[in-house]
Amino acid sequence: MEYLDFELPIKELHDQLEKCKLIGEESKIDVSETCLQIEKKLKKKKEEIYCNLSAWQRVQLSRHPSRPYTLDYINALSGQTFLELHGDRNVMDDKAMVGGLGKIEDQSFMFIGTQKGYNTKTRQYRNFGMANPEGYRKALRLMKSADKFNIPIVTLVDTPGAFPGLEAEERGQGEAIARNIYEMMSLSVPIIVIIIGEGASGGALGIGVGDEIFMLENTWYSVISPESCSSILWRSWEYKENAAEALKLTSKDMLKNKLIDKIIKEPLGGAHYDKEETFNQVKKEILSSFKRIKKLNTKERIDKRRKKFISMGNVSE
Repeated sequence: MEYLDFELPIKELHDQLEKCKLIGEESKIDVSETCLQIEKKLKKKKEEIYCNLSAWQRVQLSRHPSRPYTLDYINALSGQTFLELHGDRNVMDDKAMVGGLGKIEDQSFMFIGTQKGYNTKTRQYRNFGMANPEGYRKALRLMKSADKFNIPIVTLVDTPGAFPGLEAEERGQGEAIARNIYEMMSLSVPIIVIIIGEGASGGALGIGVGDEIFMLENTWYSVISPESCSSILWRSWEYKENAAEALKLTSKDMLKNKLIDKIIKEPLGGAHYDKEETFNQVKKEILSSFKRIKKLNTKERIDKRRKKFISMGNVSE
């Protein structure tokens, strides 16, 4: 288990607990009472830290290297039924954007999401979860196929942003994202969007239009990352914590501002502490959401989706 800087007190107690158990095994001394006391301290410390996280600490948790990624969710939700589909039928297959058909229980879904890597090699292979225009065009191709065959869509968002390279801009990065937003507004099938990690900029919006939008508890959703915001406003990354607070990017902020529909609770400490529980919660919300959305007829569904996004940002003076 890797620990973030604010989790170091928890690491110390974990180490103490492991050492206590080891002493008990090696010396055959009854250390159960001591271990129990450490466990109580550990539980109290976890509650103290994780129930009072700052915006920046939630950003750090969303990037935790042990956190489950898109394919982890898809494989856990659909298992052996998942069939990955490739390519945009134009340029290439973008490895940062994954998608395909799978089943949750007896219901088929088209799963689409941004995928990060687990180590240096796979991070490079997945382009650090930053999709090129081909990735968004692949996503749109899959969504249109789902629409044609009346299959509901689930998108899983975890990206630091769309790839900002010159070659991506030359191939129409902005147009590809805008096209996805435009087309998703008119798809007739239910669309469920879940932010499972980072939800940054147009990279997230390119697959972020849905009938219902959920965020896992320790995730963020914003037009810009705290580091980039800090570098623009203060010309330094040192103020990233201030930027995170000012951006109002946490799940609680998003729900308060009516930009999402619900927060999916994570296990204490984050999704990586109990992945199975996290997968079960996500599965439960997908099925529950689908049951609500499918009750609407096509016209009602599209009208409601459009009104949902048009109303965002409206203010009264």
